[in-house]
Amino acid sequence: MKIIITGGSASGKSAHAERIICKYAKNKLYLATMQPFGQAAQKRIERHLTLRHGKGFDTKECFTNLADFNPQKIYDGILLECMSNLLANEMFSPDGIGFNNAVEHILKGINNIQKYCKVLVIVTSEIFSDGESYPYETMEYCRLLGQINQILFDLSDAAAESVCGILLPYKGENLL
Repeated sequence: MKIIITGGSASGKSAHAERIICKYAKNKLYLATMQPFGQAAQKRIERHLTLRHGKGFDTKECFTNLADFNPQKIYDGILLECMSNLLANEMFSPDGIGFNNAVEHILKGINNIQKYCKVLVIVTSEIFSDGESYPYETMEYCRLLGQINQILFDLSDAAAESVCGILLPYKGENLL
């Protein structure tokens, strides 16, 4: 089963994703994609660690190349957080695949990690509604994230958006 949770920054999407994965999985993995660059990223990582404390998660990091990720065991559930970080890493990091093949590479990675769990919950971001114009690289990032999100929503069993802490289901409401 695949469940997608999206939302803006600080929308509560992580808390919803954790609640959902805990509902389905006793044996669970938190697969972190945020690279700890700078104080702001480190604070966000520490906050997420605190929020997950006591919920029984194993935690592993995978910043790029999910297609080669092997957690060394099968889990009831994997929570992948966050697609927006993973895409940025693949596009802009020296270890990433780059712009041209990022979508296919990430989808191949999703298929890979799905082999290691019964339930996969993916957190992604809603970054498309500010109406601003950005440099080419940023606009391409937004376009590719939108493309990935559309594909994941189509392939998911359930999908929802978190808005101000309220979960708004798009499909599979009974699974959320």
